[in-house]
Amino acid sequence: MSAGASETLLDVRNLRVGFDTRRGLVEAVRGVSFTVGRERVAIVGESGSGKSMTGRAILRLVRPPGHVAADRLAFRGADLTGLSEREMRAVRGRRIAMVMQDPKYSLNPVMRIDRQLGEALRAHRRISSGDAKRRMVAMLEDVQIRDPERVLRAYPHELSGGMGQRVMIAMMLIPEPELLIADEPTSALDVTVQLEILRILDDLVRGRGMGLLFISHDLRLVSTFCDRVLVMYKGRIVEEIEAVNLAEAKHPYTQGLLACLPRIGGGHEPLPVLDRRPEWAGA
Repeated sequence: MSAGASETLLDVRNLRVGFDTRRGLVEAVRGVSFTVGRERVAIVGESGSGKSMTGRAILRLVRPPGHVAADRLAFRGADLTGLSEREMRAVRGRRIAMVMQDPKYSLNPVMRIDRQLGEALRAHRRISSGDAKRRMVAMLEDVQIRDPERVLRAYPHELSGGMGQRVMIAMMLIPEPELLIADEPTSALDVTVQLEILRILDDLVRGRGMGLLFISHDLRLVSTFCDRVLVMYKGRIVEEIEAVNLAEAKHPYTQGLLACLPRIGGGHEPLPVLDRRPEWAGA
C-alpha cells in the first residue's frame, strides 16, 4: 500500500441500497464497509453482486424506487448523506468523479467532444474560452491522445472504443477530482487497449495523488493493477485482501472465482463450476 493510502478520502460504513418492488424490498447492497485513501482499491465480484450500485450510491445517483442508507458515508470527513442536492452537485465531478462502463452510453452522440469537455470544465469553475481550450487540449494529451485538436472537433461516433474511453477519462478528470470511481472502464476494449487505459489511469492516479475505486469482474487484472481488493457476493463484502496476495485468498468464494479462470497450458479439463452457498450472503 502506498504511503498516501494512510490518508482516508472516503469512509463507508454499513452502506445499504434497497429497491421497493411489488414483491417487497430487494437489497442490492447490504452492510458494506470500507475506506479508500490515496491508493487503488478494487471491488470485484460477479454481475449483480452490487459493485456498480455501491459506486452509484457513494455519489447519490440511486433514484426512487431505490433508497440509500449508511451509518457513515463521508468524503474527507464531510457527511455526504447530509448534503442537499445542490451541495452534492458541487461534489460530483469536482471532488469525486465516476467513469462509466461504456463511452457509447456516456457521451452525447449529437455533441462534439469540445462542447462536452467544456461543459464538464465550466460546470465547476469560471474560465475563459481560451483557457478552457488550452485546458482541454492538455487533458487530452494527458490521456495519450496524439491529435487533440482533431478529437475536440469530432463527434463520439467518429472515435474508436479506446479513444472514446480516453475522452471519458479526460472528461471526468478535467475538474481535477481527488477520488475517481472507475466502473469497468476497460471491459468493452481489446486487451492491448485495456493495457493502455490502465497505464494512463495509473499514471494519473500516481501523478496527481488521487484515490481510485476500481470496479471490475477481472480478478487477474486487479491483482496486478490495484493495491487492495474487496470481494463482493450478493451485496456483501466477503473478503478484503492485499492485491499481491490475491492468489492466497482464504474465503471459498474468492478461491472459487480464481479457480474458474482459464490458464494457458492448464490442460483440457472443464473449468470448475463456481460454488455458491447461502451462508456466504449472511442474514
